[in-house]
Amino acid sequence: MNAFRPSRHGSRRPKVSFEFFPPKTAEMEVSLWESVRRLEPLKPSFVSVTYGAGGSTRERTHATVKRMIEETGLKPAAHLTCVSASRDEVDDVIRAYWSAGVRHIVALRGDPAGGLGTTYEPHPQGYNQTSDLVAGIRRVGDFEVTVSAYPEKHPEAASLDADIDALKMKVDAGATRAITQFFFDNDVYFRYLDKVRARGIEIPILPGIVPVQNFKQTAGFARKTGASVPQWLADRFEGLEDDAATRRLVAAAVCAEQVLDLIDRGATDLHFYTMNKADLVYAICHLAGLKPERIAAQAAAAE
Repeated sequence: MNAFRPSRHGSRRPKVSFEFFPPKTAEMEVSLWESVRRLEPLKPSFVSVTYGAGGSTRERTHATVKRMIEETGLKPAAHLTCVSASRDEVDDVIRAYWSAGVRHIVALRGDPAGGLGTTYEPHPQGYNQTSDLVAGIRRVGDFEVTVSAYPEKHPEAASLDADIDALKMKVDAGATRAITQFFFDNDVYFRYLDKVRARGIEIPILPGIVPVQNFKQTAGFARKTGASVPQWLADRFEGLEDDAATRRLVAAAVCAEQVLDLIDRGATDLHFYTMNKADLVYAICHLAGLKPERIAAQAAAAE
């Protein structure tokens, strides 16, 4: 990757979207809305709000999305899974989102009820897999539907080709966009994109980007989700376990390097997993040319 050199396409600024998770405590509530307000001026294409395993955050997700609609100019996309719920229960949630003004859902099968590494078992009266959920969402309303994609394959998939077949089923069921699991080697993403396009899948495949706030935590999560952690990345964070200030600077450098390289190589839409922390994401977007005053001026000129 190319560290910190300006994009060859200096006038090409990417579109961005952000993921947040619903807060569990009053303190986390404050942190979430500070992050939302900080990133809102960047005019993201949409912001997604996650949904806990088995619908465990259903009410918090709904409340967060509803507040975004009422108090911001953002376009929220509500996550929805089909774990541990009947079709009727899931359809009720879909209709509640529609009534709240939501027109975009991120459809996910969800982790097994027993946690990562256990066997997934569909609810006896539920949607069996994501493609079924996508079709169900589209039956309820004219939603935009985003799904997940896995450049290094889903941990449960027999092969990458089988995983791409599953993505094709989701697209055939009505998915309009996909967001990838996070990755650190951009070659992995572009090789995957070539394979996906060769299968006739033409929907946007947004690269999912995670700024590394805590390397040990991120590496642990990567192992569970099938994402590889290059040795060069581990080397950059080596010895910084007790040095949070330097760790943040290294995280910014690593993420900026990745994002600028993605843009250089033609990526037009970027999705950030924010972890409800805005400063690092905001800085990376700034380096990519996304500046509130410039965005506002462009919007005014377009009116």
